[in-house]
Amino acid sequence: MASQKALAALTQRFGKLETSEFRGQTRVVVPRDKLLDVVRMLRDELAFDLLVDITCVDYLNYRNAQHRFGLVYLFAVTETNERLTLRVFLDEPQLSVDSLVPLYEGANWLEREVFDMFGIRFEGHPDLRRILLPEEFTAFPLRKDYPLQGRGERHNFPVLTRDEG
Repeated sequence: MASQKALAALTQRFGKLETSEFRGQTRVVVPRDKLLDVVRMLRDELAFDLLVDITCVDYLNYRNAQHRFGLVYLFAVTETNERLTLRVFLDEPQLSVDSLVPLYEGANWLEREVFDMFGIRFEGHPDLRRILLPEEFTAFPLRKDYPLQGRGERHNFPVLTRDEG
């Protein structure tokens, strides 16, 4: 659970931010252009020393959704187990956000996975390329508009076989 001190400090520095709580977990919505500043404050001043995860949600066809994509960043203070979730909403065609790799080296592969599956670009990432799918793959399979049966991409890739022997 995020402390009221952390929320108060974020509000004092960045003004009123949308917050919510569910089952003891606090979520804060951060504008795209403030993400690096907020995360730097979490790390340097509020002791959030662990980036737990980065993921994305595609809100296509969700009732009352105001944005297409929601990036989800999970942070923790390892000493106290305090946790905080940041959310950044994105809409097409502007599907990019600043990379957190300069602040948390562990963001490297997490951002690559989100890029690979959803097509979100992380500006300033040192090596933003596919991590799960081949470079020739042109779609983003975790987007809600990707067909359940795929688009027939398998014929574009070489068949891999095991050597007999």
